[in-house]
Amino acid sequence: MDTFDSLNNHFLIAMPALSDPNFHHTATYICEHNDEGALGLIINRPTDLRLGEILAHMGIEATTDEIAAQPVYLGGPVQNDRGFVLHQPVGNWEATLKVTQDTAITSSRDILDAIARGEGPEKIFITLGYAGWGAGQLEHELAENAWLSGPADSRIVFDTPYEQRWEAAAGLIGVDLKLLSGEAGHA
Repeated sequence: MDTFDSLNNHFLIAMPALSDPNFHHTATYICEHNDEGALGLIINRPTDLRLGEILAHMGIEATTDEIAAQPVYLGGPVQNDRGFVLHQPVGNWEATLKVTQDTAITSSRDILDAIARGEGPEKIFITLGYAGWGAGQLEHELAENAWLSGPADSRIVFDTPYEQRWEAAAGLIGVDLKLLSGEAGHA
């Protein structure tokens, strides 16, 4: 590979014809992408769980009902018994992967303790599991027209209702998903 175009801090937008039930009509925020593979979080698949349930299971008490009511999303099919927090600002946590100057993903208990006390990052997005691709796998899927990709906007992750995130992510690159065909064409 001569040059590597990383998709860090990009959205992967599932093409309408992508039939894999794990990714059908999803928008995924890419947290890490290098020549060894990629890691991302699906941002529009809520679970029935709330943060209070996760905290209680860990022996942590949420200090407010608002904290306990935070939604928990299915971040992807990999390690969906493990929690991840996408957050702004980055802060200083035990197990953090910095994505941008402002955004990081953390998987350590200390961030959940702080969130429960109302002392966590200003913006949080909580998932169980993540989406992962091995070396070259994502590039192959992009070449097969399974995904669109474009630069991410954190407002879609943190501020847009989850039902609108797939189309909003596509709209960032000027694509109306309702107008796309499921067939790939070749000249």
